[in-house]
Amino acid sequence: MIRGAVLIVAMLLCGCQSKDLPAGDNPAIAGLERAGIETGVVADATKIPPVGLFQRRSDMGKDSLCIVPGKANAYRFGLEVQLGANEYCAGSGTARRTNDKLILNFSRGARCIAVAQYDGDRVVMPGVMDMKCADMCAGKGTVEGVDLPRLASGVSSARAARDRSNAPLCP
Repeated sequence: MIRGAVLIVAMLLCGCQSKDLPAGDNPAIAGLERAGIETGVVADATKIPPVGLFQRRSDMGKDSLCIVPGKANAYRFGLEVQLGANEYCAGSGTARRTNDKLILNFSRGARCIAVAQYDGDRVVMPGVMDMKCADMCAGKGTVEGVDLPRLASGVSSARAARDRSNAPLCP
């Protein structure tokens, strides 16, 4: 109980630290996160495999990313982002994990590589992507900045995901 109260006070004090430093460069936040991981209050994202289904629904459609195990410490993935009836993006390929990043190598059409953030609970696509990545989109579709929260863990959830034509999303 006391440890939890100390952790809450420490978190509040971190809010008073320099706002000029990003969270990763702020020693107080980095130390607090490390303490949270050590005490079990914060999950260690480096130990949470990205296998599963990440999904977000909106008025414009459903954005989905499924990830399944692949060969040699790699993963396979399928991604579809819907921005309306005629504006969407779809692609699949292989992924590798490096700390808090997923390196997504799209294999459809022109080669496209994206480095997404992964924290164990969500995958966030980069805000700016190579122009080659536009080849996987129709209309004014884009995957830039798409934030996909984890919907389910496990291979079965990922394999059950369907794209807009009801075909399996994950290869």
